[in-house]
Amino acid sequence: MSKDVIELIGVVEESFPNATFRVRVTSDQAKGHELLCHLAGRMRVHRVRILPGDRVKLEMTPYDLNKGRIVYRFPAGSFGANPQSPQPAPVAPSSPPSP
Repeated sequence: MSKDVIELIGVVEESFPNATFRVRVTSDQAKGHELLCHLAGRMRVHRVRILPGDRVKLEMTPYDLNKGRIVYRFPAGSFGANPQSPQPAPVAPSSPPSP
């Protein structure tokens, strides 16, 4: 049995009841495409919380290009996890006070 799924990266745009989300794809394969996604069973079992603005990995079948399944939520601290929030500015090393 072959697993005919397309894996993409996206950003959650909107949250709906019953663990359903609108996700905008950021991967190069389908950049800007919007999908209606539900939470995968393993994510429900482990009670992973998804909020608008989170970066997620999703799977979709080639049979229905408007629906998908969220299979992974990237950690909030990872680079590019929330594209809407500004990245913290790097802290310059402080120089010792001059005498």
